[in-house]
Amino acid sequence: MTRERLYLYDTTLRDGQQTQGVQFSVPEKVQIAAALDAMGIDHIEGGWPGANPTDSEFFENRPATRATFTAFGMTKRAGRSAANDDVLAAVLNAGTPAVCLVGKTHDFHVTTALGVTLEENLDSIGASIAHCVAQGRETLFDAEHFFDGFKANPGYALDCLRAAHEAGARWIVLCDTNGGTLPAEVGRITAEGIAAGIPGERLGIHTHNDTENAVAASLAAVDAGARQIQGTLNGLGERCGNANLTALIPTLLLKEPYASRYETGVTRDALKNLTRASRMLDDILNRVPLRSAAYVGASAFAHKAGLHASAILKDPATYEHIDPALVGNERVIPMSNQAGQSNLRARLAAAGIEVAPKDPALARILEVIKAREDQGYAYDGAQASFELLARRELGLLPDYFEVKRYRVTVERRKNKRDRMVTLSEAVVVVKIGGEKMLSVSESMDETGADRGPVNALSKALAKDLGPYQAHIDDMKLVDFKVRITQGGTEAVTRVIIDSEDGAGHRWSTVGVSPNIVDASFEALLDAITWKLVRDGAVAA
Repeated sequence: MTRERLYLYDTTLRDGQQTQGVQFSVPEKVQIAAALDAMGIDHIEGGWPGANPTDSEFFENRPATRATFTAFGMTKRAGRSAANDDVLAAVLNAGTPAVCLVGKTHDFHVTTALGVTLEENLDSIGASIAHCVAQGRETLFDAEHFFDGFKANPGYALDCLRAAHEAGARWIVLCDTNGGTLPAEVGRITAEGIAAGIPGERLGIHTHNDTENAVAASLAAVDAGARQIQGTLNGLGERCGNANLTALIPTLLLKEPYASRYETGVTRDALKNLTRASRMLDDILNRVPLRSAAYVGASAFAHKAGLHASAILKDPATYEHIDPALVGNERVIPMSNQAGQSNLRARLAAAGIEVAPKDPALARILEVIKAREDQGYAYDGAQASFELLARRELGLLPDYFEVKRYRVTVERRKNKRDRMVTLSEAVVVVKIGGEKMLSVSESMDETGADRGPVNALSKALAKDLGPYQAHIDDMKLVDFKVRITQGGTEAVTRVIIDSEDGAGHRWSTVGVSPNIVDASFEALLDAITWKLVRDGAVAA
């Protein structure tokens, strides 16, 4: 059966930048655009030319893409022609093969926000679209507030769509701008738009996540006949965000009836890079990835319950709706003091360690885990440290290096500008194959700001590990969590560190001590040791 084409339109570089606290630089926009293009997205919306210096510079130096590069703007203002509207001219002057113009379709917004008549707004829509089409551009019309407008005045909302359609718009995108329309209503209204004469193959859907229904509402519009979906990576966007492409794309490719009925520009091979693209964006934003995110989250395929882990060991399909490898993710069997031997064997098998069901080492490992968790360790969130513990008990952990000593100093002093600054410095001495190596590092970043004693320790430890250096050069710390596990004079600090390498692999390690620096250093040591084990490094 021939599958029908669905088109994916990404607005991360514009809508995503409306997220509170998000501001992309030009190089970051280029990096994100490259990842979207490699994935197979059909349209990449780069931003609003002329709206700010960053967007203007980005369009002047936009990357070459297979995807149709799109500039965003708005319909002309009332009282002037499309040819003489400077805002519309800035969009066209960006020279992109496609332009997307937003216009009002809710009568309340036309008369109240714009302060023009309903007829003047219809003229602005039609004239603007026709002007862009005459310039040879693929033209999209974002029907702002369409669903609320339809509910208030369906006749006028549909007249706005007809004005864009008759002027030659390739895509007419129905926008749930306030994010409050539920999926069933989105489906019904989309179907009514098609019945009123707007062809489904010309309709797109643009939803917001204010009721946690953006993905479901997008699918409802597709079910009703829309053939373009707009969204953002990781659901970035104003307020609660936009439809999340990292959930929509795998659903379209892997779930019925969509997988059999439709095809997109994203291939199964490209889908395997989805998790990496998601985490790349979080890395650019300097934020911790949402562990519970569908498909790409670190906990999306984590199985803590003993009964679940036992079943997963027999057949992963018992508690997984897809193979995590299809989206570039991986299965996790967390370890904790609630774990049984089924969890343990499943987790060891995932690490490539096969242990017989009745091996006495299993009971020994569980006892060690329970004893250490009683001291404050937590292995359900630190899988790499668990694996090292198990390998140590099984005699499978290579003796890579030994830390002979370390020292950290924190100094508060005035700089040459007579300002008080803090400087952290770390010294680490390790022994590798009989040879001692000393490394010293400060914690200053490229801006001259102090990043703290743990950062200094991390840089010193990773500065010179001799024969292992090539394995750790692409390592970086991406998250650092501290918790006090007991109160009063018996307080114990637990530190969990998330690390990542250049291939996008991410792992977590734990350290526990009354001293926060000591706990941090323990977690750092585990992070480096696990990386060496994963890479198959040979002990010196």
